[in-house]
Amino acid sequence: MNDLNAILAPGMYVRHPDHPEWGVGQVQSNIGNKITVNFPDQGKLVIDAGRIALVPVFDL
Repeated sequence: MNDLNAILAPGMYVRHPDHPEWGVGQVQSNIGNKITVNFPDQGKLVIDAGRIALVPVFDL
């Protein structure tokens, strides 16, 4: 798991580095290497944390 992904907790906001058009999503869960994120237009997606380093968003 990416070290930065390890700090992601439910309620935190993130961006997907490969899909900026998805906007800011909210973390729903972070279990093992699977992070579930709810993006406004894409809905809930399960991200493989071993392959994708989500970008935390702190300035909403």
